[in-house]
Amino acid sequence: GRWAKERGLPRIAGHREGINSVREITRICGEIGVEYLTLFTFSTENWNRPKREVKALMTLLLSTIKKEIKELHKNNVKFSTIGDISILPESTVKGIREGIKLTNDNSGLNLVLALNYGSRQEILSAVNNIINDINNNNLNANSIDENIFSSYLDTNNCPDPDLLIRTSGELRISNFLLWQSAYTEMYLTDTYWPSFRKNELFQAIFEFQNRERRFGK
Repeated sequence: GRWAKERGLPRIAGHREGINSVREITRICGEIGVEYLTLFTFSTENWNRPKREVKALMTLLLSTIKKEIKELHKNNVKFSTIGDISILPESTVKGIREGIKLTNDNSGLNLVLALNYGSRQEILSAVNNIINDINNNNLNANSIDENIFSSYLDTNNCPDPDLLIRTSGELRISNFLLWQSAYTEMYLTDTYWPSFRKNELFQAIFEFQNRERRFGK
């Protein structure tokens, strides 16, 4: 939105340009051997935006998935989501599920879109599901450790992220992968997402490669 405002354009123009960044970053990550790329696409808090903008975003999301999914499949990308997509528009949910099914057996880059996702909500859902399983004698309360807890999260099939890139000059995590990012390296940049392309990605990776990761040791 801010990228568009600085150029005298409507906010949706920024979202459209952001898709071009998604396309390029996804392509490059696949080429250089990144195994998992998770993009914070729509948060649980984004519903508080103006209804007109939310509707436009949902329409854009559906059209983009329909347009891009065949190319992703062609490039061996496996597409999936985290978050509760059930309350998204029916046509959008259908398009997402068709994309997931089409690319399910691919073995290349795992492209994960966080849709209607919020990490606090994810953690609370995991706690409630654990309680239910304990009450139904499907889980021993004394056996719960970090690995078991992680298996109840939306990201149960994904490794914890090595690098979290925060664009647009923001200095907060914004309810994104809170549990999973305990030892994640953070890279902050003033560049807006619609302008975040190959050079910016390589700069982030270069800085990551030059850090010493001690994991508390």
